[in-house]
This record gives sequence, structure tokens and C-alpha cells, in this order.
Amino acid sequence: MLTKIGNANRDNPLRRPAEELADRIANPKQNLIPARAGGPEPERYALFLAKCRELAVTIDEIASDDAAPAAIADYLKGLNLPGRLKLSPSPEVTDLPWDTAPLLDVASGAAEISDQTGVTPAFAGIAETGTLVFVSGKETPPTLNFVPDNHIVVMRRSQVVRAMEDAFAAARERFGAGVMPRTLNLVSGPSRTGDVEQKIVMGAHGPRRLHIVMIDDVDNAAKQGD
Repeated sequence: MLTKIGNANRDNPLRRPAEELADRIANPKQNLIPARAGGPEPERYALFLAKCRELAVTIDEIASDDAAPAAIADYLKGLNLPGRLKLSPSPEVTDLPWDTAPLLDVASGAAEISDQTGVTPAFAGIAETGTLVFVSGKETPPTLNFVPDNHIVVMRRSQVVRAMEDAFAAARERFGAGVMPRTLNLVSGPSRTGDVEQKIVMGAHGPRRLHIVMIDDVDNAAKQGD
């Protein structure tokens, strides 16, 4: 079918040479970045937090990796949720000092329908919209982003970028040409729907709760906008 379409458009004056198209893919031009997302780091970070909260995302800001397990345990306790976690098999999550929170029952791997809480890293956070970016892979199975009722994301403040275009550029830089992840998921808040009587119902097609554990890894100079 694609061959027939190509042959039918062979003489189309709008058809561009393959070399030109390959160059456009290899050297993409960035779109305009909204001014509200293009400020110094403190403004960008504050915008990300504000947009997340508008989307019903809860956030726990911590000073270091070591504080993450205890913060997650406190979050679950505050909602009276079980302490059983399914982790992404990524060092960003599995290397956290889970032994400091002995009441948590921790396993890693892809999510199963019985898993109530998943813990994953994020690839990036988008300040403009409060969106989280997740990439799929052996260490980051996408089922953990969608199957459990509760999704806890462990990320770093330095991962917050201005806009979607920055996230795409970072993905191209990290993975390189021809080796992009199979999926790149953009998640803006917990799952919800208003299909029935225009009433918002959380957890319709995915997690009903989305919680970020934000590790502050930005130095003081950046926080001051230098």
C-alpha cells in the first residue's frame, strides 16, 4: 500500500528529495518556547510544581536520595495504603536505600494486575504543562505507569525542562539516531474521565493517584537564576 501511495505521488511538485527529508530528521528545528516556560531555573521549577498541582498531582520535595524510601513510606501511611511496592528495575529506583524503610515490601519488574503501587523514574518533567515524560525499556516497563492504582515517581529537580521540545531534544541526545525508545509516554496528572454525567472520576483508565518524590539536586547558583 505504501509503495502504491509513493508511486502515485512520484510527480507531485510538493514531494521533497529523500536527502532533504533525512536532513530535517537529523537536524530538527525547535519550535518557539513560550515565554512563561523560558525563565530562569527557579521560575521554571515553580511553574512545574504549580501546573502539577493543578492536575491533582501531589509532590513531596526531599533533599537527597537517602530520604526517598522514608518519604514514600510516609505517603502510603498517610493514605492508609499497603506498603507493598513494585519498582521499575532501574538503578534510579532500585539503588535507593530501601532498607531504611523496613516496613515496605519491595519487589521489581513489570506491573501485574495485583500490584497496587508502582514506583518509577521519570525521563523529564515539562514546566509548561506539568507533564511527566516516561520512556519504555528493559529497566522502565511502561506497565508500571498505567496498571497500579497508585503511581509514585522518583525524579530530580534538574530533570525539569521548559517545554515538550526540550524533552524530545533530550531523548534524541540520550538515545541517539535510530535507537529511540519504543514508546515515549506523556502523562499529565492521574487518570480521569468525565464521560458519565460530566462528573470527574479518577482512575478511569490508569492510576487514580500520581505522586512525585522530587529530589533536590540543583545547586544554589542555579536556584538564584545565575
